[in-house]
Amino acid sequence: MTFTQDRPLRVLVVGSGPSGIFAADALIKQSEVPVRIDVLDKLPTPYGLVRYGVAPDHLKIKSVTAGFEKILSDPRVRFLGNVAFGTDLTYDEARSHYDALFYTFGASSDRRLGIPGEDLTGSMSATEFVAWYNGHPDAAAREMLLHATGVAVVGVGNVALDVSRILSKTTEELRDSDIAPHALDALEHSPVKDVWILGRRGAAQAKFTTKELREFGELHVSDPIVKGDEIQVSQADEDVADSTVKKNLEVLRAFAARSPEGRERRLHLRFLVSPTEILDDGHGHVAGLKIERNRLDEKGNAVGTGEFEILPVQMVLRSVGYRGMKIAGVPFDEGRGVIPNEQGRVTGRVGEYTAGWIKRGPSGVIGTNKADAVESVKLLLEDARNGTLQPVQDSNHDHIDALLSGKAIDVVTLADWKALDAHELMTGQAQGRPRAKVSHKAQMLEVIRSKRG
Repeated sequence: MTFTQDRPLRVLVVGSGPSGIFAADALIKQSEVPVRIDVLDKLPTPYGLVRYGVAPDHLKIKSVTAGFEKILSDPRVRFLGNVAFGTDLTYDEARSHYDALFYTFGASSDRRLGIPGEDLTGSMSATEFVAWYNGHPDAAAREMLLHATGVAVVGVGNVALDVSRILSKTTEELRDSDIAPHALDALEHSPVKDVWILGRRGAAQAKFTTKELREFGELHVSDPIVKGDEIQVSQADEDVADSTVKKNLEVLRAFAARSPEGRERRLHLRFLVSPTEILDDGHGHVAGLKIERNRLDEKGNAVGTGEFEILPVQMVLRSVGYRGMKIAGVPFDEGRGVIPNEQGRVTGRVGEYTAGWIKRGPSGVIGTNKADAVESVKLLLEDARNGTLQPVQDSNHDHIDALLSGKAIDVVTLADWKALDAHELMTGQAQGRPRAKVSHKAQMLEVIRSKRG
């Protein structure tokens, strides 16, 4: 069958984060195959990690949502929010109403450290902490006990830097961000004095970017502290280092050369150390973190030296990687935490495709997902042209709407989201802030319903 304007290719994109929207964009930019696209999200809000993962004080990065909104506003695209794939809309229902399924639901779970004490109160993933301060509905109701004077952040990627920076900023510094109101209130009374960022390998192996690292030298009340002996790099390693690593080393060396100014908070950047045990205070709470000093072997692997140290912390945030989660009906590689695929075609499934972190694993930045989505869309279009795709009998959008309505699903449209967006902006401006996020799902829907004509 040839897809036409009267019977266009019907595609369901599962996930409205950057990968999903880039996929929709690639589909509507081509003119060879007429398309109609539904972009599904379990939350009432679009944009995925741009809204709930990007640091609240990095508002410039979030400006990409203006372009995303334009894509979702295209008449060939519909946003269906507050609809969970696998439950509200099952796999079988989706397969019977769409010619192609395109999975872009990211990697929302986290990797564990695998050490004793990891499940104590006060020990959690940085993913959970980020979701909490960014106002993700799944985390907003969580009671975050910010009684710690010391916090250890395990990992040396940008997420580790983000959570450490948020913990090290004053309320006034955070007021210019779109951090969730409940988090701003909690952080205002936080007694945190010391934050340790811990990397098991050397400074040359850290994964953060220079811009984010440099920000630690600009904090109002926090001294960046670096041990000179932990950032030593051999001349051979420095010679082969890329430009980002070289710039990072410059910044770290400048921090190491600084004399602490006696500010009320300290941000310690530590390298060549591994957590070995989270200590219990006897009541199920974190009372400290035992770490071991490392050295690098000839292959660049971290090897323990048998020299230990205990950090006086009451909170431990692990930031050692994301992984995807399985959704009912969708193939999943448990080992890699991704959907098994060949360049974007889901393995063993005709008419199913994937893009983003759930396709390749958690790597890259927002822009990386564009080329990744385009690669997968090209395969989808190739299959549509050569007859590989089997058109479904019932592709009527009205039937999808009736199906969801029959289940009492309150589908959130793009117009609904715009109303919620306007409400958040207006409320924030009244408070002297760029935005005041509505964090609880029920409250989001309440605002949306009040704005409907």
